[in-house]
Amino acid sequence: MNEDFASIKRRFEMIGFNKAFEHAVYVAVQAAKTDLSVLVTGESGVGKENIPKIIHAYSARKNRNYIAVNCGAIPEGTIDSELFGHEKGAFTGAVESRKGYFEVADGGTIFLDEVADLPLSTQVRLLRVLESGEFIRVGSSKVQKTDVRVVAATNVNIGDRISKGKFREDLYYRLCSVPIRMPALRERQEDILPLFVKFASDFSAKYHSPVITLTDDAKEELKRYGWPGNIRQLKNVTEQISLIEEEREITAERLKPYLTSPTSSLPVLAHAETDAFEQFRWDTMKVISDMSKEIMELKKQLGRMQEATGDKVVQAAMMHHDYALPENEEMRITHVSDGDMQSIPESTYSEVDESREHSLSETEKVAIAEALRRHHGNRKKAADELQISERTLYRKIKLYGLVPNDEK
Repeated sequence: MNEDFASIKRRFEMIGFNKAFEHAVYVAVQAAKTDLSVLVTGESGVGKENIPKIIHAYSARKNRNYIAVNCGAIPEGTIDSELFGHEKGAFTGAVESRKGYFEVADGGTIFLDEVADLPLSTQVRLLRVLESGEFIRVGSSKVQKTDVRVVAATNVNIGDRISKGKFREDLYYRLCSVPIRMPALRERQEDILPLFVKFASDFSAKYHSPVITLTDDAKEELKRYGWPGNIRQLKNVTEQISLIEEEREITAERLKPYLTSPTSSLPVLAHAETDAFEQFRWDTMKVISDMSKEIMELKKQLGRMQEATGDKVVQAAMMHHDYALPENEEMRITHVSDGDMQSIPESTYSEVDESREHSLSETEKVAIAEALRRHHGNRKKAADELQISERTLYRKIKLYGLVPNDEK
């Protein structure tokens, strides 16, 4: 291919020399010169999303809006509103009028990914747009016009959908004015290693680590694998190896645990022993982080109490540096609903004898009880004064038994 074609691939970070792949890119560039609808087909993870970007970038519409819509991710009940807009009061929750994607993209390009997932009623609306450029907002009777270039994509067999009555045949022919098929990665044997090298370089820069390389047997293993997840899976595997493996030259033996299929378990780490250790390490780090935050919150609160009251007990606690959790204290996360966040009557808190020596937990209990008493049991105000979250305060109240009698 000529230099211009190579620059197009570089611009969109598309690596590959496979003939079928290069043909798909070439057709996209040629189709960009027209306003014909394009249907991109291919398995999930092959990079179909790059084709509409190329078409838009090299078209006369390049300075107008480009909108990508994942049709499979939008609920059936709202897809018409998302695509074509709605009027105020058209349905429950429609508190104001709203433009749809076809109206916003007027003059530009709209990419409908997973177009085969559209419900039949929406397919009728889409067919009208493709035929006449006309659409009607949900809840309106006014016909509006739009000038939009449509590029669609799917990873399913539309012919099968048509035979089952799930996709309109006339819509298929409207969308498929220019068909483009993106080949699966297993069909691009010559591109697997170049893609791996590109991803390895990217992740080396991202994570500030040496670039991973493959031994000859690992390269052969990489090429033999079927890649059901295509380029997306290859990228994920490369990132996992870049993050996990200490040895930067990867053998076939080290590579094999990362090559999984949708029916097998996906490894987070290459070895079960390492996986258990890493999970323990991350759990421990989280516990330490949570403890540190609570200690800092407590120190701030104790400092304010000392300033305000001159409490000798608080002063003694502030001078004690060996902060620790009370023995047998259970660490847990409490999930609280909005209904749980309510004021506690001042009368429910018992008096605390400040003349005796307190442990850190007792001092914390005193501080919380005093704050709640000052704010007549209002948890939100007490939490603001203590500079802790209302959720943390709720947990402490439960821990120290500072609850109304009917909650005990």
